Amino acid sequence: MSEDPALIDRFLEMMAAEAGAARNTLAAYRTDLVTASTVLHGRLGAAAPADLQRLAGGWDELARSTVSRKASALRRFFGFLAEEGLRADDPSDALPRPGAGRPLPKILGHSDVDRLFAEIEDRRARDETPQTLRLSAFIELLYGSGLRASELVSLPRHAFRRDQPFLILRGKGGRERLVPVSDRARAAVAAWAAHVAEDQPWLFPSGKSHMSRVRLFQLVKALAADAGVPPDRVSPHVLRHAFATHLLEGGADLRALQTMLGHADIATTEIYTHVDSSRLIELVNSRHPLNDAKMKRRDP
Repeated sequence: MSEDPALIDRFLEMMAAEAGAARNTLAAYRTDLVTASTVLHGRLGAAAPADLQRLAGGWDELARSTVSRKASALRRFFGFLAEEGLRADDPSDALPRPGAGRPLPKILGHSDVDRLFAEIEDRRARDETPQTLRLSAFIELLYGSGLRASELVSLPRHAFRRDQPFLILRGKGGRERLVPVSDRARAAVAAWAAHVAEDQPWLFPSGKSHMSRVRLFQLVKALAADAGVPPDRVSPHVLRHAFATHLLEGGADLRALQTMLGHADIATTEIYTHVDSSRLIELVNSRHPLNDAKMKRRDP
């Protein structure tokens, strides 16, 4: 009988207890490891470098990011086996290292964001329905506070307090972070919350639970279409990125932004908050101290 299932379970228990891996991460690792075990006929735990090379040979048609994820899961698995003394060597050097190759996120300009808010204001002026108030709260929190879609739809009914201009959220990996909430976002939430029963567990209820991320995605796309912004350029995640990008353009500190976004690695923030290169050039030309010294030397 194969020992792989027991080894995979022990590895995932370690990842959950010691590394604090999120549920989705654990599920992805399990899928990758079980698939690899099946390809190797239940001998993943005892795999030799040649076995891993043969396994990776079947990944040629996969995206580079997928190959990177699979190889990373296997490397951590074999590292765990070696550290625990469950095998004497670590064969994972035989796995490819393609790199994640993250693309830059989609950009949403200030004028596009203005169109979204203008459309909401027009709707409120025509007929301030609960649905419009809910949509207003969604957009204010996505763009004004940078919430993830999953964090937004699952907010508790009483997450906001009148005297508290911030939220404490538990994000990826169970990490808590403080999220500032603007006065206008709090006002938008209060207007919507007036239509939600006090004993309701969710701020954005739907049926027996809260609204789904898919439904939020649909509502944001529909708003973009009505506002004259191409829907394929807008999503909850794009609005979160716009929050980060526009804050950085306004002079926000990258470390503070990392904390607000809930990124464990500053490199993620650097990629996520892409800044127009022309602005960086202008910043160097106008702010670098050598430019001041050069101008002073030219003065008569």
